[in-house]
Amino acid sequence: MLSKVAERVYWTARYLERVESTARIVSIYDKLLFDLPRDVNLTWFNLVIINDLESDYLSRYTVQDERNVVKFLLGDDTNPSSIVSSLHHLRENVRTTRDVVLEETWELVNELNMYVHENIQHGINRSKRHEFLEFIIKGCQQILGLLYGNMPHDSAWDFLRLGRNLERADMTTRNLDAGIAAIIELEGDESAINSRQIIWGTVLRSLNADQSYRRNTRSAVRGELVVEYLLKNMESPRALAHCLDALCDTSEKLPGSKSLLTHLNKIQLKVSKYNVEENLNGEFRNYLNDLQIKLASVHRLIAETWFPHV
Repeated sequence: MLSKVAERVYWTARYLERVESTARIVSIYDKLLFDLPRDVNLTWFNLVIINDLESDYLSRYTVQDERNVVKFLLGDDTNPSSIVSSLHHLRENVRTTRDVVLEETWELVNELNMYVHENIQHGINRSKRHEFLEFIIKGCQQILGLLYGNMPHDSAWDFLRLGRNLERADMTTRNLDAGIAAIIELEGDESAINSRQIIWGTVLRSLNADQSYRRNTRSAVRGELVVEYLLKNMESPRALAHCLDALCDTSEKLPGSKSLLTHLNKIQLKVSKYNVEENLNGEFRNYLNDLQIKLASVHRLIAETWFPHV
């Protein structure tokens, strides 16, 4: 398999996952602000911070309000991580790899891309935002379902899995970061005790993990249990431990993966040894930031191993 084709398949999975994850986190944050008590004041700018996009945002906007943040995350084509930009890159990668990712994928990606461009104002304006984001999430799941149900499990499939699970691992750390950032912002607030449960429940829903969390823990929503579950559970598809295990499993099937596997094993050890109960405070954000740096190194190793550029 040509390295340039493998790279495009890898990025197809990453951009597809990024579109869905961005739609999810905006949708859930929107609902969170309605669920919290009226006197609780959370800033939308948190979503920019957890995605490490402050400099990009501040170079374009001076006001850090809801409309500007939502526009930046959904429809700003100068933001490389917005839904519009991610869909553009997704479309280009699928266009050039239709012989390995199924021709029907091209049709579904085009349909989703056209819908977003024609209805982007529905996402920016609050009145129809929920319907707009739900359509995007379902569209991404339809594309992923097509690939997982029909794509041959060959080398292209392995690179698809690499991209998907790396992007999921990264987005899970960012969703956890959003949760702890909101908790820290509420410190000293009289309603913070009840709000904590709402916030951690929102984090679970943003990763579509609320039902499996309750079944697995048989407990009410508690911060330390939510973090433990999303970091260390091996069965939940968006839990960090599951994504890391899938990355190892896929890497073992590909040649030249020794350095990558060593790095992944170190991250797995870092996750398994983390004591959630003792460290669920401001230091947890530093831990998540370190994880994100290590996951960025996973991408660099993947690129150096299989996508060398002359």
